[in-house]
Amino acid sequence: MIVIVDYGMGNIRSIQYKLQKNKIDSKVSSIPSDILSADKLIMPGVGHFKTGMENLRKFNLVEALNRKVLDEKTPVLGICLGIQLFTNFSEEGNCEGLKWIDADTRKFRLDGLGLSIPHVGWNTIRTRNPSTLFTGMPEDKKYYFTHSYHLVCKDESDILAESQYGYSFVAAIQKGNIYGTQFHPEKSHREGMKVLLNFCRLGR
Repeated sequence: MIVIVDYGMGNIRSIQYKLQKNKIDSKVSSIPSDILSADKLIMPGVGHFKTGMENLRKFNLVEALNRKVLDEKTPVLGICLGIQLFTNFSEEGNCEGLKWIDADTRKFRLDGLGLSIPHVGWNTIRTRNPSTLFTGMPEDKKYYFTHSYHLVCKDESDILAESQYGYSFVAAIQKGNIYGTQFHPEKSHREGMKVLLNFCRLGR
């Protein structure tokens, strides 16, 4: 069973609905025992990094998530805020994250570039490393972003894809069983759903 982790940060049911339309069974839960029984995990999220970490602790999810992801190597996909929570630290709230990948979350620095924050809209991505996440995906497709912060990876081998907004930023990562997209695959039409389904079908 795929468990969509509900830690009170929105955008949860839309992912479950999209999976249901593609005949993929999933469960939305904030219960640690459900996390521990999952075959795969999806961590979406919209909102503030510090609040996200506080909610994970409030719902007693951190220990269960660490066991599944770090010890049992259960595949996990972070989306938007979800991918940012995988990092060591975020400038949003000056808060430590889950520390699953060696990266920090930083605010866009766009002074003098004539660009607004947040970055909202459709962007192409450039893949840097091969991954099942992007199997069958051409390079010229666009994905939907809405974010003010982005990852800065200390180990560049973790970067799957980059996009451009004033400068190049991380659009997707993979470190072993840990996957993440800064864009919203559930809002990115057919191409985004293909990315989401590629994750859901890992190991099949």
